Amino acid sequence: MSSMRFDAIKQSLTRTPVKITETERRSDLFGQNVFNQNTMRQSLTKDAYSAVMSAVETGSKIDRNIADQIASSMKDWAMSKGATHYTHWFQPLTGATAEKHDAFFETIEGGMSVEKFGGGQLVQQEPDASSFPNGGIRNTFEARGYTAWDPTSPAFIYGTTLCIPTVFVAYTGEALDYKTPLLRALQAVDHAAVDVVKYFDKNVKKVNASLGWEQEYFLVDSTLAATRPDIVLTGRTLLGHAPAKGQQLDDHYFGSIPARVMSFMMDLEMECMKLGIPVKTRHNEVAPNQFELAPIYEEANLAVDHNSLIMDIMDRVGSRHNFKVLMHEKPFAGVNGSGKHNNWSLSTDTGVNLLSPGKTPMSNLQFLTFFVNTIKAVNDNEELVRSSIASASNDHRLGANEAPPAIISVFIGSQLTSVLQGLKEVTKGKLSPEEKTELKLNVVGKIPEILLDNTDRNRTSPFAFTGNKFEFRAVGSLANCAKPMTVLNTIIANQLKVFKADVDALITKKDMKKDDAIFNVLREYIKSSERILFEGNGYGDAWEKEAKKRGLSNNKTTPEALKVEIAPATIALYESLGVMNKTEIEARHEIEIEEYTLRVQIEARVLGDIARNHVIPTALKYQNTLIENVKGLKDIYGAGFKKYAAEQLTLIEDISARVAAINSGVTDLINKRKAANTIEDVQVKAETYCNKVKPYFDTIRYHCDKLELLIDDEIWPLTKYRELLFTK
Repeated sequence: MSSMRFDAIKQSLTRTPVKITETERRSDLFGQNVFNQNTMRQSLTKDAYSAVMSAVETGSKIDRNIADQIASSMKDWAMSKGATHYTHWFQPLTGATAEKHDAFFETIEGGMSVEKFGGGQLVQQEPDASSFPNGGIRNTFEARGYTAWDPTSPAFIYGTTLCIPTVFVAYTGEALDYKTPLLRALQAVDHAAVDVVKYFDKNVKKVNASLGWEQEYFLVDSTLAATRPDIVLTGRTLLGHAPAKGQQLDDHYFGSIPARVMSFMMDLEMECMKLGIPVKTRHNEVAPNQFELAPIYEEANLAVDHNSLIMDIMDRVGSRHNFKVLMHEKPFAGVNGSGKHNNWSLSTDTGVNLLSPGKTPMSNLQFLTFFVNTIKAVNDNEELVRSSIASASNDHRLGANEAPPAIISVFIGSQLTSVLQGLKEVTKGKLSPEEKTELKLNVVGKIPEILLDNTDRNRTSPFAFTGNKFEFRAVGSLANCAKPMTVLNTIIANQLKVFKADVDALITKKDMKKDDAIFNVLREYIKSSERILFEGNGYGDAWEKEAKKRGLSNNKTTPEALKVEIAPATIALYESLGVMNKTEIEARHEIEIEEYTLRVQIEARVLGDIARNHVIPTALKYQNTLIENVKGLKDIYGAGFKKYAAEQLTLIEDISARVAAINSGVTDLINKRKAANTIEDVQVKAETYCNKVKPYFDTIRYHCDKLELLIDDEIWPLTKYRELLFTK
């Protein structure tokens, strides 16, 4: 065993858990570092509080004088809790969060100083935007960009810094972040959903999209992780032979949480409580050293902010406990990957979940309206839905080890399928009193009882109905939830607008009653969306063939999947709802396709380095040991030495063949990468990296992993899977 690897394993095995003691109830900790409604009631004047709440609920602008009052109160509150700086906290298109800290401290005339924070500093800042991805919107020498306060997501204190959630836009007005399009999409779905809900309840004034994310992740001892250049630089292992024991015994899932991990989880949860992140669930996941945490669902924009924040917190808390937190969707080959299931629903300001059946046929018709429209939206936009979860890292996960496939389908269970079948057979046109009674009592009316026993799940479904929400299971663990949530809420908003127009047309032109019109439209939607419904095994070859017959896309790679983002229909969809304009759409596509290329490029460089600077020298060192052994046998046995050295000679030949294959593979990989780098078209370049460069990864890895089994464990330089996955 190499000394570095041995020392790392010894150090990890002798660690004791950091002692975490909970002295306060979590309900008392919750939100204590958040400038939330309760804090604002105590800190703000009545007018200032009303202005903030009006901005949150209706999107109204806050007067600059009121903003000064809010900023002053926010500063006083933050400083009372030890804050010395403030920052506009935003989510640029890098996939990480960003912040620039400024002190409250200011100098004034006469050599005096004061703690200052005004409305102008609260509402807007001007960070340097030149180094953030912009997709060609502006030149790199044009640095100006703006962050603007998002009052719908409360400010919070992290460490000694007051963090103010903001949007991030270019000097020319285009969105350069994840939050801005999400806010626009949420506004679009609010307006469209309210118009439809008024068929059932005229008192509804607002509809909120809710999100409950489930964050999966791996924990690896930080010292062990540091011995792996691939984990350090790419977040995943680019080589490594599978251990004899993986997840095949299913003994890790929901098992007893190791003491050291439990300490990490408790520390993390206490940090979350203070920041108002309502984490509730924790457990072992399927793969060894894989875990999950999940919060209570929240309004979608706030939930996205909280998920972005928690990924940063997890890294910091992990360091305190000597853990490296791996968020990559597939850090280890051959075991379960990590997802971030997005549980989505719509709720009214009157407290009704629109995807939850009620106690009356009318409330169930409301449920069916939003249920069927969601299915129709996904059916009509399945390629766009697929693009929303596309990334270089998620490509490794989709369709492997319990992750859903790249083919988008909707699972609703056999019971609800039979309900839709009943609705599909509704007579076209006006319904007779008997038909309406049959529908309301025996079809629609029985939905709540049906769903009581509808606990079936399909782990291979990318988009599944789970009782009172849809679970978007295909989202990757590294992803910012804003992108899939922007797509989902946009297509739902558009579909609800179409539904409203279709129903109103039947009421006006065909003189139908409202219920008759709704039933007729839903019937047609069910018929036209049947292809997206699938109850079976998403992994099977049969489903691939069946999906192709149904006309569903199967975009297995990110370069394929992202093409739809700049299709004319996509641009028209976003522009019609005011979510993004053509410039913003094309810029994002360029950023995402370039990021794919860069990630594969980095992995190619790292793999080549490990193969040539770690694996091959170790193989040759061990081969030389074998050669010396064979020479010794020859000295002893003379011409008959081969009888005693046969195994060693076979090993020497095998190692030579593996080394030659690795070396030639790396040479070819480098040449293909250099050729790809000369391509200017970003789409062609990404496709070349995907189809011409990336295939060498598997070839090189195959021979490296074979050498891992051949070479003496004492000298193998890289920490092995069995050590990374089973060291607690």
